[in-house]
Order: sequence, then C-alpha cells, then structure tokens
Amino acid sequence: MSGARQLTRLLDRPRAFLRLHQSLTVIISAALVLTVLPYIATWYPFNGFGVQKDWVGGFADAGVFVLLAVGLNVVVGLAGLLDLGYAAFFAIGAYTYAYGASSFTGLHIPFWIMLVIGAAVAALFGLLLGAPTLRLRGDYLAIVTLGFGEIVPVVILNADAYTRGTNGITGLAQPDLYGLLGINGFGFTNPYLYFGTVVVIVAIAFIFLQRLQDSRIGRAWVAIREDELAAASMGINTVSTKLLAFAIGATTSGLAGVFYASKLGVVSPDQFGFTVSFTVLAMVVLGGMGNIWGVAAGAFVIFEIQHQGLKQLGAFIQGLNVPVVTLGPLKIDIGSINFINYQYLLYGLALVTMMLLRPEGLFPSRRRRLELHEDTDEVAELLADEMLEP
Repeated sequence: MSGARQLTRLLDRPRAFLRLHQSLTVIISAALVLTVLPYIATWYPFNGFGVQKDWVGGFADAGVFVLLAVGLNVVVGLAGLLDLGYAAFFAIGAYTYAYGASSFTGLHIPFWIMLVIGAAVAALFGLLLGAPTLRLRGDYLAIVTLGFGEIVPVVILNADAYTRGTNGITGLAQPDLYGLLGINGFGFTNPYLYFGTVVVIVAIAFIFLQRLQDSRIGRAWVAIREDELAAASMGINTVSTKLLAFAIGATTSGLAGVFYASKLGVVSPDQFGFTVSFTVLAMVVLGGMGNIWGVAAGAFVIFEIQHQGLKQLGAFIQGLNVPVVTLGPLKIDIGSINFINYQYLLYGLALVTMMLLRPEGLFPSRRRRLELHEDTDEVAELLADEMLEP
C-alpha cells in the first residue's frame, strides 16, 4: 500500500468525525483563523505588503464580504435564484445601524442589539422583494432584483432629510463590550477587536447556514434549483421556500451591513452600488456555488487580492528594484505601474480564465463537480464519496 493511500486511510476517521460534528468543525476553524492569520501577515512576502495591523484590519473587512457571500450562496447557490441587487440589503442593514446608534437620531442602542435589529429589518425587505417576484425565473428575476438594487441607493441619495444624501450619516457608535469580560464602556479602538468580532459573527452564521443546508429546507432549495416544477409536484411549497431563501440571504447581508457601518463609522449611498452586488456574485461563482466553505474561501481570497494585494503590489515591486524592460522603441517600467488603476482589468481576466479552466469554482460542491465534469472515473469517485457521507 502506497504512502499516500495510507495517509488517506488514517485521515478517514477524523474526517468522518468532523462531518458528524460540523458545528465543532466551524468552531475549530474560527479559532485557527483568529490565531493563525495575524501571524501569517508577518511572514515574507506578506510583510512586504503592509504591517500586521493593516493586514488584520483588511481581514476584518474581508469578513464582511465572507458574510455577504455565504448569504448570497443561499439564494443563488442553493435555491438557484439569481439576485443582482444583493447590495440593497447590505445598505439596509448599514442604515438601520446608522439610525439606531448615532447622533443623527439621538439613539444609542448597543451594537449587539442592533445586529439583531439590522438583520430583522433586512429580512423584512427580503420578504418584500421576494413576494412579488415568486412567479419570475431566470433572466426576468435577475432584472427585477437588479432594479431593486438600483432603487435603494437612489432613494437613499435623494432622501436628504432622512439620510443626509451624498454626505451620508457620520459619527456612528463603535461596538462596545458593555460589561462583557468585566469591562464597561470599552469601545473598539483597534482592528484586532473588529477582526475577532467578525470571526465570531461569521462562525455563528456558518453554523446556522450549515444546519439549514443539511435540513429538509436545504434539500427543498436544491430541489427547486434543479427543477421547480418537479419540486412542486413532490409536495414542496415553492412559495414559502423561495421566500425563506430571500429572507435568509437578506438577513446575512443585514448582519454584514451593521458590522461594516460600525467599523467605518459612516454610511453613504456610494458604498452600496451595483459593483458590490457583482463582486459578491463573482465571489460565490469563483469560490464554488453551493459549497459554503468554498464560497467563504473564495470571498476571502478575492477580497484580499483586490483590496489589499493590488494596493500594495506597486510598492512591493518598487522595493524589488525591477529593471526597465526595453522592447525596441517600447520601454516598460514595471516599478512605476499603479496596479490599482488596473484592478478591474485583472479581475476580469481572472473571471474569464476561471470560467474557461474551472467553471465549477475553486472549491466546488460535489454535486456541482458532477454536473460539470465528464471524466467517468472522477464521477465514479465522487459518487462513492457521496455514498460514504452520513
């Protein structure tokens, strides 16, 4: 027996244990992320892109997009409902926090309570969006959700008396431990506390969504995604099931909006444009639709490359003292290139490359891989893995 096969057999038992205890897997993973990621930021070449504190602040921002991606995965990846206006719920959660914890309204509701309120308000709007669109499918549903995503920022922009228009609402309260750990009035003043908070929120969302995915509701979502007519004929209430998908996705987006607003301390309409919806959808597709772990990993990697890696790449290359390349009359000075100006060009090239070479995403679900691969040996192996799962 080869060494690789022996190692695989040794890992079978721990893998089976973790599959049976998925919540424990999430908790262990969250603890590893909290302890390992800040140290990785001090290693070469990552330390050439910024100091550890900057990286940790970026990790906290990445957690916001992880929340957005796993929420949209419920709508798109599981239920098969194409939502192009997902940033609207993000904005609703953020502005809910702005109304509940700022000098604009005079209210100072604690951050932890506003998390629940923001998620509930976003879920309500998710139901309001889902109710009139239940009869729509495919491209028609995408157009309606796109319209909703464009309406919300425009309304916020023009309702000056209620939102301060382009200036936005400033002076939002920071999260506060409020007596936890024996500390009173201890506001978050460094990115490490924000990073720890978002990891906890993501872990709770993961546990909840994993339970849903493996439940009867999750299987109903998948059935609707594959064939809505067949699902209805098997007794699935497609109306309530699709509404629940919209509500759950909006809830997660609302959580992300509340945390994002509290971290920045300001909300404005330009933060919630179509670019956000498109970016999150790309994270879901590139990460692996239907696989919550793949979607989270894809969102984290894409955010770090797009928002942190490219910003510091120019300074890093300048430090390498790359010589000027001369190609006839053309001189290429790589060290002088501002990669931020080309981030969407590089992003688009990455999307095209991924769709050509790996259309199922970086970390696809087994079902998705079965749909897109024609290799009979691989299909047989994947089917065997499906049968071994509890």
